[in-house]
Amino acid sequence: MPAPAPATAPVAAPASAPVAASAADRVYRHVKEHVLDRRYEGGTLLTEGGLATAVGVSRTPVREALLRLQAEGLLRLYPKKGALVLPVSAQEIADVVETRLLVEEFTVRRAVPAPPALLDRLEALVGEQRRHAAAGDAAAFSAADRAFHAEIVRGSGNAILCGLYDQLRDRQLRMGTALLHDRPDRVERSLAEHAGILAALRAGDAEAAAAAVRAHVGRVGELVRGTGR
Repeated sequence: MPAPAPATAPVAAPASAPVAASAADRVYRHVKEHVLDRRYEGGTLLTEGGLATAVGVSRTPVREALLRLQAEGLLRLYPKKGALVLPVSAQEIADVVETRLLVEEFTVRRAVPAPPALLDRLEALVGEQRRHAAAGDAAAFSAADRAFHAEIVRGSGNAILCGLYDQLRDRQLRMGTALLHDRPDRVERSLAEHAGILAALRAGDAEAAAAAVRAHVGRVGELVRGTGR
């Protein structure tokens, strides 16, 4: 009697989770980018159907993405209505500016004496800002602005402070883009202030660098709050 054929292991159906996760990530990136560069301004109501059509996905990954964005404080969900893009509050502005001052004044002092590689990187970022300013790209200018400050924070060598500072990234980009839209004259002033910070670092003057950072970040806070000129 012939031996029975060996059992064949069942072939598992392709998992659908990676596809759903990829679709949710696409929606997440789409909405977040549009919120940060103000294409979706504060007060805008986003619908699941509209986002599904815009990104080319079903509504399920849209819901997942919106939940993530609500957890990050960018949206508030309303069942059966959609998601409201939250405006930047006065308290949020105050909290961000206060945290930036605490981190940036300390780390710019720690960055002195600044190594040539850091100074070259900062110089390159100022040049990048000038190119974005000439092109009228406020979102890219804001991203380069934020990168300038982040490089100084990283130059301190304090990994914990770097992690804390990175948590401010989205709020900084959103506030920076909003400020440049409302105050386009701020572009040249910001470039001049960055040049002042860089000059103090090149001179190895920690206190002058800290003072320049304090004036720059404080000025940004006043303008975003609408109390500066």
